[in-house]
Amino acid sequence: MNHKKIIVVGAGAAGLMAAGEAALAGAETLLLEKMKKPGLKLCITGKGRCNITNMAQVTEFIGHFGKSGKFLRQAFSRYFNADLMAFFEGLGLELSQERGGRVFPACGKAPEVVAQLLRWVKSCGVKIETNAGVDELLIEEGRVTGVVVKGRKIPCDAVILATGGASYPLTGSTGDGYALAQAAGHSLIPIRPALVPLVTAGGAPGKMVDLNLRNVGVRMFVDGKKRKEVFGELVFTPFGVTGPVILTLSGDAVDALEQGSRVELSLDLKPALDEQKLDARLLRDFESRGFEPISSILRGLLPQQMAPVCLELTGIAPGRLGQAIGAKDRNRLRSWLKGFRLEVTGHRPMAEAIVTAGGVSTREIDPRTMESRLCNGLYVTGELLDIQANTGGYNLQAAFSTGWLAGRCAAQQDAAS
Repeated sequence: MNHKKIIVVGAGAAGLMAAGEAALAGAETLLLEKMKKPGLKLCITGKGRCNITNMAQVTEFIGHFGKSGKFLRQAFSRYFNADLMAFFEGLGLELSQERGGRVFPACGKAPEVVAQLLRWVKSCGVKIETNAGVDELLIEEGRVTGVVVKGRKIPCDAVILATGGASYPLTGSTGDGYALAQAAGHSLIPIRPALVPLVTAGGAPGKMVDLNLRNVGVRMFVDGKKRKEVFGELVFTPFGVTGPVILTLSGDAVDALEQGSRVELSLDLKPALDEQKLDARLLRDFESRGFEPISSILRGLLPQQMAPVCLELTGIAPGRLGQAIGAKDRNRLRSWLKGFRLEVTGHRPMAEAIVTAGGVSTREIDPRTMESRLCNGLYVTGELLDIQANTGGYNLQAAFSTGWLAGRCAAQQDAAS
């Protein structure tokens, strides 16, 4: 033992990793979790499958975090995807790689990831207390000296905050760590939902609830100017749209809406066909099936739930025969197939967001150690920080990497070296 006493607040991905690493480095480590069980949010990540990381190279990986990505370069240089995969495989957890470089446990069960982490943490000698929410940090002369839990003062040499953001509050992720960090002098970039379903105007999505489009191109326009373009999977909901492509765009959409901008989505339902090829396809179908109603002809182009919506929005009567569709109607139909517009009017609440945008300013955290620049002995990790990426395993890797680094550095005297 190196006689250092470390307290980790929050038993999610970052907290479990930080606690285990601090204990391995010789520190007496206490992991405090306010819920009855550790790892509740981790159990539901990746639709319950836990997208642990991504196989992308570090430059591409960092790019998925946007402007905040450069802060993670130090952490990723110390502990990255290959290290994390080797760690889990060393625990006996078999992994599998899926499209887009996403890495999951082969069993497809997030609770198994949590179970392996808990076994590892306990084997490292970490003491875990549940139902132990931290009410206050004890700070003297610019240094953290302990925490207060239900009126009980627990002294320590360092505190690692790993409480997560403010999304999925039923798992315990209610933003407690933000208040603790602010009490230590940290400024907060305004928090808002990221990777969140979007609310759209009009009733069209509600007529196609649960319809899943696997290969769709989506362009996002802000005040009439194209902001981003993505390709992939989209799902219609009673209130609007969700799915991987929507979650990827949602962070920018939320920010634009908060600034009072007009946000629109343009869905390319036939991305494999350019305008000319699609027009030729429509002409061919109308000629070869001229005595069939257009509602029937469209089933070869669109999912069954979508055809009535298409005809309603293009103003074409469902009973019109293919031979009666002229150039004007065909052009309108083609334009809709290549640019089905949805106005974004809002987003779902924070409780439905996968991650939280905003958080503790990274300018106030040493990227080499995760230690606060304002309060000695205080470390901030994971979603508490103003770092967020799109879906694909990037956010969990950031949590594990920052947790690993904080645990090591909090336990070692030569942390910054």
